[in-house]
Order: sequence, then C-alpha cells, then structure tokens
Amino acid sequence: MRAAKTGRPPAGSPRFLASKVPQITLLFWVAKLLTTGMGETTWDWFDVALGQTAALTLTGSALVASLVVQFVVRRYNAWVYWSAVVAVSVFGTAVADVAHNDFGVPYTMSTLVLAGAVAAVFGLWYLVEGTLSIHSIHTRRREVFYWAAVLLTFALGTAAGDWTATSLNLGYFPSGLVFLAVFLLPAAAYRWLGLNAVAAFWLSYIVTRPLGASFADFMAGPPNRGGLALGMPPISVVLTALIVAVVGYCAKTRIDIPRAETPTAVRATP
Repeated sequence: MRAAKTGRPPAGSPRFLASKVPQITLLFWVAKLLTTGMGETTWDWFDVALGQTAALTLTGSALVASLVVQFVVRRYNAWVYWSAVVAVSVFGTAVADVAHNDFGVPYTMSTLVLAGAVAAVFGLWYLVEGTLSIHSIHTRRREVFYWAAVLLTFALGTAAGDWTATSLNLGYFPSGLVFLAVFLLPAAAYRWLGLNAVAAFWLSYIVTRPLGASFADFMAGPPNRGGLALGMPPISVVLTALIVAVVGYCAKTRIDIPRAETPTAVRATP
C-alpha cells in the first residue's frame, strides 16, 4: 500500500529519497536571483559568440549532464544542485529567445503559453501527489515534477521579462522595479494576509526569473532599451563569480542543508 500523498514513503522503501532541495534561507533567494541574471546574459553571450546551433548544443548538453548528476546523488549537495539551476537558467532563456527570434512568436503569446504550461505542471503535480511543497520531494516522481516546474518557470520568466521591457516598452530598469514589487507581494500576503506558504514560495520563485534578468539586462544591454551597455561577457563573469562565492559559502557552512531528512521530521511548508 503506497504512502499518503502528502507524506513520504517509509525510509526503508526503495522509493524514499533524502531531500535534495536546499533549506529556504535568505541565501537561497540571493543565489536564485544571481542565477536568473547570469542565465540571461550568458545565453545572449553564447548565442552571439558561438552561434545558435553551437550554443544550444553546449547549453543543452550542460543541462542534461547537470540534471543526471542531480538525480544520481543521494542527498542535497550545494554544488550539484546549483549547477543544475544554472544550467536550467541558461537553457530556459534559450527556449524563450529561440521561440521569439526564430519562429516569430510574440512575447505576449509565449508568456501566455508558458504561463499555461507552468499552471499545467503544477496542476498535474498537485493532482498526482497532493502537495507542491518542496520539502515533500522524497520520491523520484516528485523530483521530476520539481525540475520540470523549475525549467518552465525559467522559460516563462524570460518571456515575461522581455514582454515588459520590449512589448510594453518599459525598458529593463523599470521592468526590474515592477518585478521587484511583484516578488515581494507574496511574502507580504503570507505575513499579513494568511497566504498559504507553499503558494507564496512558488509565486515569488517564478518572479525571480524576470526580476534578476531585467536588472542583468539593464547592466549589460544596449542603451536603446535603457541598458548601461556594460556587455554580456563581463556581467556574466561577475555574476558567475558571485554565484560561486554564495554556493561555496553554503557548501562550507552547510547553512542550507535541509532540516527534514527523515520521515518523522516532515515539514509541510517550504
């Protein structure tokens, strides 16, 4: 008889996995925002420097390799986890950009389609598992749902950021301010209006992508879009160095090691 949807399989079960998702701390959000900006500028850099086919091959291979390692390891490892997030960030940018640049899909349309895809993944995940809490990811199936959602949220965020900056003509910096406000709203609603913690987490998580990407594009992008034109390569390198510093600190201090590692210590909220 299988375990209840909102819990975990018994620790001795072959279905049981130790948590491979970090504890949600301030550094989690810092690292996440850094990866969103880095993914945006790095894809643009690779696309120009290598050509689209080579860039897609490189970033796609990196994505597959990093996710294979993430699925193989037995418990959370900061370097492995964040390497996968970085790879997802770069490739997620490619998905949205290729749809627009090569197939002429308007950012408005790609934003709506990807928003529907994200909603569908979350809906299916909840229908099958009965929970969207990242602290309930202790089976391989839930891990697959988690990374599918992460990939789609990155693609959605890329399209949404380009939609506000270009289609709505807000430019990069005003778009960043808009997304900063939207990013903070779920936390405020959780704190003062009783918003469910899981919903608050995922709403903020989705917005980190256009938030980080908008400010990265502001620093690296062309002046005709309100950018400072500092260049994609320098900004990518600086953001990568900051990611390495944050992840290195987490790996050394183990500050983000998941608190719930056994079936008797289930946390229902992220």
